[in-house]
Amino acid sequence: MKYIIAIAGLVAVFAMTYFASNDRSRIRYRPLAQMIILQIVLAFLLLNTTLGETLIRGFTAVFEALLAYAAEGVNFVFGGIMNEGQTSQFFLMVLMPIVVISALIGILQYLKILPFIIRYIGLALSKVNGMGKLESYNAVASAILGQSEVFISVKKQIGMLPERRLYTLCASAMSTVSMSIVGAYMTMIEPRYVVTALVLNLFGGFIIASILNPYRVSKEEDILEVQKERKQSFFEMLGEYIMDGFRVAITVAAMLIGFVALIALINGLFGSLFGITFQQILGYIFSPFAFLMGVPWKEAVEAGNIMATKMVANEFVAMLDLSTMTKEGVLSARTIGIVSVFLVSFANFSSIGIISGAVKGLHEEQGNTVARFGLRLLYGATLVSVLSATVAGLFL
Repeated sequence: MKYIIAIAGLVAVFAMTYFASNDRSRIRYRPLAQMIILQIVLAFLLLNTTLGETLIRGFTAVFEALLAYAAEGVNFVFGGIMNEGQTSQFFLMVLMPIVVISALIGILQYLKILPFIIRYIGLALSKVNGMGKLESYNAVASAILGQSEVFISVKKQIGMLPERRLYTLCASAMSTVSMSIVGAYMTMIEPRYVVTALVLNLFGGFIIASILNPYRVSKEEDILEVQKERKQSFFEMLGEYIMDGFRVAITVAAMLIGFVALIALINGLFGSLFGITFQQILGYIFSPFAFLMGVPWKEAVEAGNIMATKMVANEFVAMLDLSTMTKEGVLSARTIGIVSVFLVSFANFSSIGIISGAVKGLHEEQGNTVARFGLRLLYGATLVSVLSATVAGLFL
């Protein structure tokens, strides 16, 4: 039965994407078929094989070690106010390690290791996805550098890009997550779902963009110019990346305070006026999508609630809700896995502002263009999350 529902879910995702396509005649089906098969194979390897389990365990071990080292710095500064088992530890033990992981990314950038990895994985991907080198580079770079920082690395080409190519770049940035906060996710949901989502979203972004926004890149246009970082001393670079990580952590904390409080306020108002909370209403709206992703119908409203929270607020707020439901035993293991994969992306309303602002900071006119197709961007990125969760559900 789960396979029939999964097929229905995949058909629904592709139908919703196809009918919203801006040029169906340009859709290329061969690269699409290749990427869909790759997604299914990779999901099977990661979730159902010893090799996948070993790879995920190794990836998780690296981040667990990084979080342990990060805890040394956090303990040194905040040790006196830390209390075991208190929820106040969220800021210290989930958000503060972002600072350390950001510093490590800076070191790998400085040593030219990350640029090498990003460029050549991107070139390999371009052979599979039928898109340009720039689009493939951008997808890999987004998953490592982050949704706003990635545009700085290709700022030479931003002003020259037609709207369709710019859309694909922005869609990749919204469909993935930056490596600096992967460790934070792993403290909130199972690491194997984080790793699976990272891999599936990479291909899912190309699949949805290839249908929603198809185009061809000529050989003359297929150029990749990566902005070289200005020369800095090692410690100047390190200080910059540490502060960048701290700003990300503070930003996430501020958004959590605001969104959690506002959602509680809106829930209270709706509860008083209508006898049903705002989140419960959203849960009913999103429940059919949860069901098509493979969530059992009896849990679809709770799952839809979490999915809607992610889109309206952000993935951190939704992960907190999922974590609470998991502890309470409200959801089955299958539902937790499917919803966890769905949550690992930047597909939410606030990302529209972040991405358009990042592009606008580099090129005013192109930033305005991104703002105009912002809702279409969110639509595509949300379908990427639904696609990844549906494929993962085949093997859970």
